[in-house]
Amino acid sequence: MHISQEQAIMFQGGRVIDPYCDRDEVADVIVVDGTIAAKAPANIKIINATGWIIAPGFLDMHVHLREPGQTDKETIETGSQAAAAGGFTAVACMPNTQPCMDTPDVITQVIVQGRAANHCAVYPIAAITENRAGRVLVDFRALKDAGAVAFSDDGVGVEDDSVMRAAFERARQVGAPLIQHCEYKKMSDGGIMHLGKVSQQLGFPGLDPRSEEAMIERDIDLCRQIGSHYHVAHISTAKAVELVRKAKAEGLPVTAEVCTHHLILTDEACKSASPNTKMHPPLRPKADVAACREGLLDGTIDCVVTDHAPHTEKEKGVGFPKAPPGIVGLETAISLAARAMIDTGLADWKKVVRWFTTAPNEILGTVDRGIEVGKTANLTMIDPQATWKVDKHTFLSKGRNTPFDGWDLVGKPVGTLRGVQLTLSLTRQGNHNKTVTR
Repeated sequence: MHISQEQAIMFQGGRVIDPYCDRDEVADVIVVDGTIAAKAPANIKIINATGWIIAPGFLDMHVHLREPGQTDKETIETGSQAAAAGGFTAVACMPNTQPCMDTPDVITQVIVQGRAANHCAVYPIAAITENRAGRVLVDFRALKDAGAVAFSDDGVGVEDDSVMRAAFERARQVGAPLIQHCEYKKMSDGGIMHLGKVSQQLGFPGLDPRSEEAMIERDIDLCRQIGSHYHVAHISTAKAVELVRKAKAEGLPVTAEVCTHHLILTDEACKSASPNTKMHPPLRPKADVAACREGLLDGTIDCVVTDHAPHTEKEKGVGFPKAPPGIVGLETAISLAARAMIDTGLADWKKVVRWFTTAPNEILGTVDRGIEVGKTANLTMIDPQATWKVDKHTFLSKGRNTPFDGWDLVGKPVGTLRGVQLTLSLTRQGNHNKTVTR
């Protein structure tokens, strides 16, 4: 990965896709002193972007950076570096750290460390309840003022109805979304993969999909009563998608996300018994994957995320039943989204760009940065024709827990630009960049 501080850059001849202004055209993009400019000055660095897509910076609104506390799995430095390599200029990180992100001091610590790493913007998501225990609400106002962009107990759902009702009311008061990990433990307890034919064949305890759907039903009813923005994390079942679809048709402030792995893998992958096919929520059958894809296409599901969840090789090396759930995803996300939605003929790059840009930024209320003259440069560059093989040993993340190792993929992020900070992960051979005087 090449990183440099560039004062004047021209991306020449790329396909500019900017959903903020419905732009899709071949054009040059000029950046001077970190700002999108109309004219190229003297001594500008020209990067041949022919064949590339130049898009607003991608945001993954659901990652686990593990810090503070679990730095053997990941750090803000390594996680944000992996994000930049994967084409992301921003990530939003979940609060299941040690200590939990339930106080202003911890939120501030994450923000400071994200800025120090300076690979991408790092937006902290605060817990809904103290220590994510589901009982006592955090101080929503203090955490929002400290820089939290949303609230979630991700990893567990808030099961107590009265606590969740109060959370809706607090979130409405501060104007922040509630992001719910939808799962009733009393319905899913003991399950380690989707409850169905495959779990029966393998003899593994099944996780009932109704545990996800029932919580979504309850929360939508609370949203209907209170009106606060409600966001469904890592949606995974056909019925869950339909519940969100109906809520949106009703005009409720409900949004949803889907993980790349829930768009491309089914529970059949668990037949390998690889711990890297163990997810939370689990991989679902083919019909659920199809429903998630359709939900993206019709706008029921707003954005694509990774749920990037690094674990050590020792943790994952204990076998499927005992291994912790989750996989890394930052460095494969864009390519896998293309595999699931573009290679299948379901969508095009314009849609994929929107799922990683305008949609998550609108949900979190984070920086709106289109590719317009006068705006701070915030760009993701993609080579849609690049072919590559996933090699977990080259990941910049500390995590190697991926089921996609060895997969051949088409389409790859080649760089990001944040202000004057240019990151390039691929250089086109035989077509070198150059600096010219204009």
